[in-house]
Amino acid sequence: QVQLVESGGGLVQAGGSLRLSCAASIRTFGNYAMGWFRQAPGREREFVAGISGSGSSTSYVDSVKGRFTISRDNSNNTYLQMNSLKPQDTAVYYCSMKRRALLAGGTFDYWGQGTQVTVSS
Repeated sequence: QVQLVESGGGLVQAGGSLRLSCAASIRTFGNYAMGWFRQAPGREREFVAGISGSGSSTSYVDSVKGRFTISRDNSNNTYLQMNSLKPQDTAVYYCSMKRRALLAGGTFDYWGQGTQVTVSS
């Protein structure tokens, strides 16, 4: 049973920063690509950033490029560093995992419970 637990959300003023963390309870963490998604009220869940199992490949939605950075370590953690936050970044952020190391192809099959990020203007 895979468990993904997010932390690090909160309230921040526009222009500020937050760092989200996701802890995965799984062996051979490097075999799985990870991603961050978000869902704002009344909107569909959207992909924010992804990273391959090796960490060598990353992908971002255009709206966060240059502001957000996804990373991972060898202790089963995935991070989303969010800088220059905007009110439109307000959403519940979810950590997710693929059952493959490659970032391309496949689907995100495992999900965390989400963490709220609120950016005030």
